[in-house]
Amino acid sequence: MDGQKQSSEDKKPLSISVIMPVYNGIGFIRQSLPPLVAMKERGEVLEVIVVDDTSSDDTPHVARSLGAQVMPSGGRLGPGAARNVAAREAKGDILWFIDADVVVHDDAARVMLAGFDEPGVVGVFGSYDDKPPAQNFLSQYKNLVHHYYHQRARKEASTFWSGCGAIRKEAFLRQGGFDVEMFKRPSIEDIELGYRLLESEGTLLLLTNLQCTHLKEWRLINLIHTEVFCRAIPWARLMLSRGGLDNDLNVGVNERIKAVLAGFLVLTTLFALGGLLSWLYPVLVVTVVVYANWDILQLFYQRKGLWFALKGLLFHQVYYLYSASAFVWALTGTKLGILK
Repeated sequence: MDGQKQSSEDKKPLSISVIMPVYNGIGFIRQSLPPLVAMKERGEVLEVIVVDDTSSDDTPHVARSLGAQVMPSGGRLGPGAARNVAAREAKGDILWFIDADVVVHDDAARVMLAGFDEPGVVGVFGSYDDKPPAQNFLSQYKNLVHHYYHQRARKEASTFWSGCGAIRKEAFLRQGGFDVEMFKRPSIEDIELGYRLLESEGTLLLLTNLQCTHLKEWRLINLIHTEVFCRAIPWARLMLSRGGLDNDLNVGVNERIKAVLAGFLVLTTLFALGGLLSWLYPVLVVTVVVYANWDILQLFYQRKGLWFALKGLLFHQVYYLYSASAFVWALTGTKLGILK
């Protein structure tokens, strides 16, 4: 009888607690909460928790009116700490973290839950889709690049993403949640947690069919600041502290080669402008750059046309340059003891 009881319990469907940290997010949650509340009404998720990080607007009132449960964070803590607060109180077996500026697709709960059917899986995450609503160039570029990398990455992931990612509650609590002491500001706390989960708990999966729409509008200053100071430098330092670079997503070996090509393109162009090299050399490098980036160039062209594809390819070389520079800075600073 005990064996039959255990078998029955093992087959019990996993329950899901949605956790969304929000600070002054009225413009986002009016779009991101309704699909999640609809999932609750269909019985696909157990609860939808909005953690209000001490908003100064009517975010808590609007979230309640949309059908979410609202929980105060207890101070201006940041998204990582806000998620930790809700995780301790959540009732579900699975903690599904979703950013306030993310609108999940209607099938997301079913797709996400199916990922946990595979043996040893402790967490899953998805990707942005290829249809961001913000139409300015940088928003389209950034979103499509994220989509590109996540759609081509290995299924068995090397880390975790909290924009639309889920973790078994027991494993999350055993690991102490997001490290908000190391990352006092929003940064790569999800990546660092992913490393700990892989080392101690089990497998993480990147599900390409778990997709969501990103509402954020990117501008040059906040894009560069986020990419360099909140992502590239701390991620490089974290990987170096672990003994080496990952070979996945946008830090894989192929991406490092493309970054070197971007550097060669700049150098040969400068030398050609100075009369030190024939223009044949930068033309040859451009040919190699186009060949190496052909897949993402095709994505840009298919979604937004030729003019966008050309601009996107050019800015992608700028991306490689500042990302590589951030890594060199992190490496040098770590070796010289400048960065602690």
